[in-house]
Amino acid sequence: MSQADRSHTAGTDWDPGRAAVASAYQRFEPGAYLRNNYTPPRGDLSSPDGVGPWKLRCLAQTFATGEVAGRTLIDIGSGPTIYQLLSACAHFEDITMTDFLEVNRQELGLWLREEPGAFNWSVYSQHVCLIEGKGESWQEKERQLRARVKRVLPIDVHQPQPLGIASLAPLPADALVSAFCLEAVSPDLSSFQRALDHITTLLRPGGHLLLIGALEESWYLAGKARLAVVPVREEEVREALVLSGYEVRDLRTYIMPTHLRTGVDDVKGIFFAWAQKKVGVEV
Repeated sequence: MSQADRSHTAGTDWDPGRAAVASAYQRFEPGAYLRNNYTPPRGDLSSPDGVGPWKLRCLAQTFATGEVAGRTLIDIGSGPTIYQLLSACAHFEDITMTDFLEVNRQELGLWLREEPGAFNWSVYSQHVCLIEGKGESWQEKERQLRARVKRVLPIDVHQPQPLGIASLAPLPADALVSAFCLEAVSPDLSSFQRALDHITTLLRPGGHLLLIGALEESWYLAGKARLAVVPVREEEVREALVLSGYEVRDLRTYIMPTHLRTGVDDVKGIFFAWAQKKVGVEV
């Protein structure tokens, strides 16, 4: 663990389960994770029944309502991916990306700066432009996203102040996005709930959270790293959101088809939740 990452996890509520998760993630390999999940077969966007098109469609349809909009958005636990923000960037002028791991923040930087070795997201950008139907080119889409991502910051969702005491992100945010983060870094369901409570403090009352995650997954691979995941079911996601002070606006599930169960995890499905933080509720 780097000194920066170690200091970010320092606190009086040290927990051996979370410490084990943090230690396991030091072996995380962004390139392997991207190959496993965002190149074919899972990265094949040609079939409307695939997992990639499903996630992109959920996001595009939700942003198309016009209700999830504002000035500031924070992406919680971005990992090495940007696809989750392709529909968001038209609706927010100040976007903060975040991740616990320095290697993931470096991977994001490669793409944001258009440097050699960056992962090629153009297939995803093209698909989003197609389903949004605005006549926008994928190059324009990527230019807009790069222009609106203002910072990439460290985060620890297990801390009461996930971005630290002196956050560089404008708070509270108008919206949060988080994909495959909370269940993947929580040793148990109660830790998942607390992490959700923590990130909710970053969101203004009335603001929106778009949450994507794995259903009934207990592990996944990222190169040499085999990461434990807390298995969650749809009803547990709904209950957690309600307990954290949200009104659940939409909750959808996708069952992972046999041909996409490729041995890199034991995921059974994916959930997409659109939730709105209630006004006047303190978590």
